[in-house]
Amino acid sequence: MKTRRLYYDDSYQREFSAQALSCEPELHGATPAWRVLLDCTALYPTSGGQPHDLGKVGDANVLDVRDDEDIVHVVDREVPLGSVQGCVDWGRRFDHMQQHTGQHLLSAMFQERYGRPTVSFHLGNQLCTIDLRGPEPTEEILEGAERAANQIISEDRPITVRYGTAEEFEEMGVRKEVKREGILRAIEIEGADLQPCGGTHVKSTAEIGIILVRNCTKMRQDWRVEFVCGRRAARTARHDFQLLQRTAQELGCAPEDVPASVRRATSERDSNFKVLKSLLQRVAEADAAMALQSAKPDKNGRRVIARAFDETSRPEYLNHFATQLAKSEETVVLLGRFACGHLIFAQHASAGLDMTALLKQVFAQFAGKGGGTRDLARGKLSDATQAERAVAFAEGLIVQ
Repeated sequence: MKTRRLYYDDSYQREFSAQALSCEPELHGATPAWRVLLDCTALYPTSGGQPHDLGKVGDANVLDVRDDEDIVHVVDREVPLGSVQGCVDWGRRFDHMQQHTGQHLLSAMFQERYGRPTVSFHLGNQLCTIDLRGPEPTEEILEGAERAANQIISEDRPITVRYGTAEEFEEMGVRKEVKREGILRAIEIEGADLQPCGGTHVKSTAEIGIILVRNCTKMRQDWRVEFVCGRRAARTARHDFQLLQRTAQELGCAPEDVPASVRRATSERDSNFKVLKSLLQRVAEADAAMALQSAKPDKNGRRVIARAFDETSRPEYLNHFATQLAKSEETVVLLGRFACGHLIFAQHASAGLDMTALLKQVFAQFAGKGGGTRDLARGKLSDATQAERAVAFAEGLIVQ
């Protein structure tokens, strides 16, 4: 027995009557649930890039709908066998209808006008994506496909469900050929697209509302285009505008001047970073000179400089400090940082120790990971508060 799919002929049906044929317990993740088979359903199962519907079967809430030849409804409580009423979460359904029909139209524009076929589609909670095959779509192509799709939306063209064989659809100019046998279901957007599909769709292009293309990124051999339709597009545009306004306020400029202000701020940041880097190096060199003057050789003739720094000391400073000290003969440097648990062990080659081996001994006592060379090793403690103790422990291993 195969479940009759009521949404095939009427995606707008919100309530339905059915016969519950079986109800068996199963787990939904770690949560107890029940697996229900109905003789018919208006609830759409996850398929073809479109997520499943939510709703009710009797008094049970629908958690998942799967297409396993028969459609499986996963619900949160047991459903008595026999006659049962079901309903669809209409807000979620209509959103999915807008996104999926918008995808058909947008994909058709990319292929018809720019030779970029769609190879996959995903309808997410926030954004939808299509993966396009071919060269990278330019900004002009992205805007052109969006504009062409929205022009068709404004013309309020009818959208119809058609049934036929793959051969019949091929003669009608189907956008993407399907090799399956038997009678297929296809969605036709008048004068714009014909595509085999089992999903739920709106009745006219006007109901898509609007299509907003937002981003395009490389995805393996294809190009992933992010877009939203209808109510999502309105929410997304509002969010984007509010974000632009807040950014303009933070930068003290008009919204249209944000790009120039960001470029100026970025340039100033880069310039300041170069100055800071130079100053940190100079300070580290001066501090290293003072540390060497105050360090006394141990009985092996080595000067061991062991220190733990707080969060006010930048990592760049520690690197410069360790490198500068390790330039002096018979010098060993053991540094730690409370803020992140980083350790830096360095030596002049004449000191004759192995910094990587020393770091491993420390990690045998204090959990952490790291490595390096004989003269320079870096690591990170699992517990940053142990930095001072770890440095003291390492010093104790060297200074007998």
